Amino acid sequence: MIKLGLAGTWHVHFGGYVREFLSRGDVEIAALWDPDENIAKAKGEELGCRYTTDLDEFYSWDFGAVQVCAATNIHKEVLIKAANAGKHIFTEKVLTSAYSDALEVKKAVEDAGVKFCISFPWRTRADFLWIKEALEKELIGQVTYMRMRNAHDGVSRGWLPPSFLDPVPTCGGAMMDLGAHGMYLLNWFMGEPVKCTSVFTNCLCNSVEDNCVSVFSYKNGAIGVSETGFVTGRNPFELEIAGTNGTILAGGVFDKLCYNNGDGWVYPNLGKGSKSAINSFCDAINGDGEPLFGIDDAVALTKTMEMAYKNII
Repeated sequence: MIKLGLAGTWHVHFGGYVREFLSRGDVEIAALWDPDENIAKAKGEELGCRYTTDLDEFYSWDFGAVQVCAATNIHKEVLIKAANAGKHIFTEKVLTSAYSDALEVKKAVEDAGVKFCISFPWRTRADFLWIKEALEKELIGQVTYMRMRNAHDGVSRGWLPPSFLDPVPTCGGAMMDLGAHGMYLLNWFMGEPVKCTSVFTNCLCNSVEDNCVSVFSYKNGAIGVSETGFVTGRNPFELEIAGTNGTILAGGVFDKLCYNNGDGWVYPNLGKGSKSAINSFCDAINGDGEPLFGIDDAVALTKTMEMAYKNII
């Protein structure tokens, strides 16, 4: 049985992650920490576990793994203390907002030898796994351009929690949160960028950016574009990858994946997606393989995200 501690309840995915952990049948919630006393008490009583607002006390308790859903601005402290306490770590994205902080977390994780996994759910999807394999086989030749658009109407329709519009805990707005999916897909498909230019604007929200585009360039001359926002209604995700011999399209109005490398548009048969990040994390703790998305993946996302925020025009 995996005894799981819950470090923070701030992130909107907190409840979903808890439910997925418990659905396995080999995980029990042993403890909860939150800096807000009222929230810690309410969530602790709801889940039937001990709770505290003292982070050091929390990590002194008997559990082997921790789910980190604390606010982004305190990730560094929460993660490093988890590693130093010998707890295996599952964390929400992003790792940290600053690359230098991410490197400190990486050192703590590696020194402690704990299992680590960050939540990159789009990398477990069947369509993106097919695309990764297709690119490795050069199905469309050398990739020259990739554009990922992933946006929602959380601000324009008013359903996004107010805490996600507070620049202190979030360390950013739409790009730091929702835009992370496009960022880690760009890293996975395209590699590490060398330059970036970003345009972040405020359409309806004055506190954080709610409409964003970051454009990256790569050593081989390719261009990558990450688009996101909180003010886009009825707009499905779109992925476009162009190469010297063809193009791959995914998402769009019909939520389909297709490619054309000279013989017309083809809709490939997709396999199954991979196991989830949480399942890979728990399986690794139980001695079955390694977590799907490790500390190097997490650090790479922070490095790319920091580049985007440092190059806003």
